[in-house]
Amino acid sequence: VQLQASGGGLVQAGGSLRLSCAASGRTFSSYEMGWFRQAPGKEREFVSAISWSGGNGYYVGSVKGRFTISRDNAKNTVFLQMNSLKPEDSAVYYCAAKEGGIWQLRGQGTLVTVSS
Repeated sequence: VQLQASGGGLVQAGGSLRLSCAASGRTFSSYEMGWFRQAPGKEREFVSAISWSGGNGYYVGSVKGRFTISRDNAKNTVFLQMNSLKPEDSAVYYCAAKEGGIWQLRGQGTLVTVSS
């Protein structure tokens, strides 16, 4: 499956952004999907994931209660609604699909910059 993330930008602390990830391929609905991020000088970290049905979402502790992951299988798209953004959320965000039990990050990612 090919992935293309979008929706990043510059926002002030406390603001919101909604990331989108468009996927190609007819088997999109069978994949668990997720978001990862990487800040300059830091390792890539898991942010959130959603089951194939959209019924279960998972989050890293630092974003719980602020970020919401969702998906629209009819449109082959997964979203990440990010509220109450903090400067430490600044990073390149990557969309990922879990294939064979392994997360596969594809595409360029989208840059999120949160100013204080």
